[in-house]
Amino acid sequence: MAGTNWQDIFAAAFEDGAGPKYLTMARILREAISDGRLEPGTRLLPVRELAWQLKITPGTVARAYQIVTQEGLLEAVVGRGTFVARSQPRLGPTQPLYEDRLPDFDRVRDRDASTGLVDFRSPQLPNLGQLEAISYTLQEVARNVGLDYLHYPDMRRDRPAREAVAQWLGGRIPTGAGADDIVLTNGGQNGIHLVFSCCLRGERPVVLTEELSYPGFRHAARLMRAEVVGVPIDAEGMRADALELACRRLNAQVICLTTEAQNPTTARMSAQRREEIVRVARGHNLQILEDDCYETPDNSVTPIRHIAPERTWQIVSVSKTISAGLRFGAVVCPDGMGETGRLAAQHSFFGVSRLVVDVVERMIRSGDVERLSTLVHAEMGRRLMMMVTAFKGFEVGWQPGLSFLWLKMPKGWRASTFARMAEAEGVLVRSADEYALHDGTAPNAVRIAIAGGISQERFEGALASLAHLLHNPPDDLAV
Repeated sequence: MAGTNWQDIFAAAFEDGAGPKYLTMARILREAISDGRLEPGTRLLPVRELAWQLKITPGTVARAYQIVTQEGLLEAVVGRGTFVARSQPRLGPTQPLYEDRLPDFDRVRDRDASTGLVDFRSPQLPNLGQLEAISYTLQEVARNVGLDYLHYPDMRRDRPAREAVAQWLGGRIPTGAGADDIVLTNGGQNGIHLVFSCCLRGERPVVLTEELSYPGFRHAARLMRAEVVGVPIDAEGMRADALELACRRLNAQVICLTTEAQNPTTARMSAQRREEIVRVARGHNLQILEDDCYETPDNSVTPIRHIAPERTWQIVSVSKTISAGLRFGAVVCPDGMGETGRLAAQHSFFGVSRLVVDVVERMIRSGDVERLSTLVHAEMGRRLMMMVTAFKGFEVGWQPGLSFLWLKMPKGWRASTFARMAEAEGVLVRSADEYALHDGTAPNAVRIAIAGGISQERFEGALASLAHLLHNPPDDLAV
């Protein structure tokens, strides 16, 4: 790329003023890769350098790089830069789906061991007895392996586990659901795919999400060839009036909500707002996907699944409190739709592994899940307060017990620049750009998740590095 006169190429493209600059840049990058001007393995200019050459903001360049990376034409390598992908995508997804984009964990661990890198991009659980409980339960399950382990999972064999999940949910987030309403899934992301497969129809269905939202929604929708449209949000999440306007304009089929802990802003939807959203959904015959994978200790507000049981699909999992590696979750289906959901699960992935189902069922019935969740919430809550204290004086969104916070950038900072400079200090955070739709606008903020698996000393050191950056914005930030 260094030998290409990108100033002339992009300047000519920007002259016509056709659409946002970052989309124009993404188109030009695609064309350059397609016609061979950018060969596989070519390293692109750093964001700030290209932005300086083109006299545009670093955020514009970062958005263009992000779009083309998500399409699989570019690949971002932590600490090295952005490169033209050596193998081009064909059909299907082109990047990891869970929690935006998964890092190469082996490489991250290697860097972590040698450089002290701290990853605040996705919540990381502390081990407060989960490994011991899983190990013990695996041994118990191994002593009771029968002939049914030779057969495919089915709707009859997993009923005891569904009953255990219903009992667990009844004490955590009352939904009025029973075993017949539940489908077991391979984690929350798998549950989102399942809901879309049950609800979306037609060649180009429409899914509505919050304008800033968990990227897994749009990744799952893309696999269903659905169009994702963002709905404006406020301090409580999705606005009911904006949803009404979107429904009048579009023939949407599903809305995706994170009512308890909006990801990434941490907003919590009030009881009144939930009622308003339900009225709009009923008026336009929308199905509701309620993502409840992020737990908070406060369950005083009634879930939408309880308000509108005839149309709400609630996603839950143990990934945020027990183990992300078990890949165990569940969908609480609308009334009368449980069997439909279980048939869809059988047809798409034959059900969750019998071993995982047996382990989690035993851990629920023994009380391990509830006991360990309480311990994890307490430790993550303690570290959350350390984060809030470290960022005192800055505008921070958070909820007690939540495993991430939302930090709005002070004057002198842009989120993309802050994220890059934080990485240079050995700390990884997520810019708001990663949660915005491709045609949306990202606020000037970052999401910082709790790394529960590192020592308190390293945790505090990473927070001190971020706080120091916040107090010392760069002098040469482009306008």
